[in-house]
Amino acid sequence: MTIIGKKAKHLYIVINPKISGGQPVIKGTRIQVMDIAIKYEFKGLSVDRIIDEYPHLKLEQVYDALSYYYEHKDAFDRKLKENNLFLMNKKNQYPSKLKIVLNEDLR
Repeated sequence: MTIIGKKAKHLYIVINPKISGGQPVIKGTRIQVMDIAIKYEFKGLSVDRIIDEYPHLKLEQVYDALSYYYEHKDAFDRKLKENNLFLMNKKNQYPSKLKIVLNEDLR
């Protein structure tokens, strides 16, 4: 049996349509795998720092979330891109009222 292509069992990750819209979360929490991945991959936080932010998590839960993310990286990255496009469209559609007020005050 080769190791290539073999997927890990993720004991700490669950997918339930009733929790976080069916997104993968750490079992017993509502913390999404994507939240952990963003903190690690994009914000550059170490696993220890992530544990500092979520003190109720165990080290093995965070590593399992990262493992799950990397096994499904393409799907997560597509979802992140879709979410960012959605947010950009909404920002353009509904500009900040605070910015409008500030700009009017500066005139």
